[in-house]
Amino acid sequence: MKKSNLFVLLLLVLGSTAIAQHKGNYNQITQDISRQNILSAGNATIYNPVVQQQINKVLHANNVLNIDVKALQNVNATTYTAIFNLSQIGPSAETTNALMKQRVDSIKLRLNAIGISPKNFAIDVISFIPVYEVEVTKKLFSKTYTEVPKGFELQQNIHIQFTKTNQFEAILEACAKSEVYNLVKVDYFIENIQEVYKNLQGQLLKLIEDKKAYYNILGFDLSQYDVAIADDKYCYFPKDFYQSYQAYNSVSFEALDKNKGVTSVKKQTSYYYQPLTYETFDVVVNPSILEPVVQIGMHIKLVFTPKPQEKKTEPITKTKIDHKYYVISPNGTIDVKELNTKN
Repeated sequence: MKKSNLFVLLLLVLGSTAIAQHKGNYNQITQDISRQNILSAGNATIYNPVVQQQINKVLHANNVLNIDVKALQNVNATTYTAIFNLSQIGPSAETTNALMKQRVDSIKLRLNAIGISPKNFAIDVISFIPVYEVEVTKKLFSKTYTEVPKGFELQQNIHIQFTKTNQFEAILEACAKSEVYNLVKVDYFIENIQEVYKNLQGQLLKLIEDKKAYYNILGFDLSQYDVAIADDKYCYFPKDFYQSYQAYNSVSFEALDKNKGVTSVKKQTSYYYQPLTYETFDVVVNPSILEPVVQIGMHIKLVFTPKPQEKKTEPITKTKIDHKYYVISPNGTIDVKELNTKN
């Protein structure tokens, strides 16, 4: 390969790498995007279609008022619990249990050295079963295959509770030195969740009062409206928000040095923490976060509908009828006298 062609190829490879660095490795699209065109003040259009849709949104006025408010609070966990799975096999039940106890005691000793006491350590026995193998018995005219016990398998889960995230690295090291590598999960716990909901509720009620005052300034008397309400609250943990991606660039530079064809390299799958974003929230408490957190939210929606106008009814005119009563003599005379009933 000529030096000039090699130089051009290197520029193309490095150029594509620079683009990947600008955008980050996640959510990589197939179309190349120039950051310079996006940031320039020229005629370049906005790339994000969601932003375009929001800018060109058409508002439709009506006489139904909506107050829709959301609040989110990022809360650091009070305690964490890491769960590891380990299994042990042995020729007998006693030997298997002794080997397992030796590994567990080793982990406890190392954890105690970093400030995690035995009271923050628990064991959950999953199974303790015999292990069978097939034994072939040869006879004169036949073979028999029989399962015979060859040992036992003990499986346990270890629960380790800690309070600081920087302790987790030491926990991993302590488990690895005891040949425990299977991390099942890490649970997050917070003790004052009711206080968090109470704080969010207060934030939203204040915001609702501000919006009511805003509508009042615009000339809407909310006392003349019927109101309907819907509310919700939720709590999300970090395990629900890990996403995966693969590296964008996977070209082997060794192939270029050896004047060979470009060789594709297997892309490694990576994971990153992507919490809830703040676009749809009116209030965010503790918005700046450094480590995975518990995200607690509350949503209140009020719908104000104009009260139906009362129909005016005309007054009913009552006709008063004066009744007159007459008395006729029994002898048939025409002497008619009016009976006065007003006294």
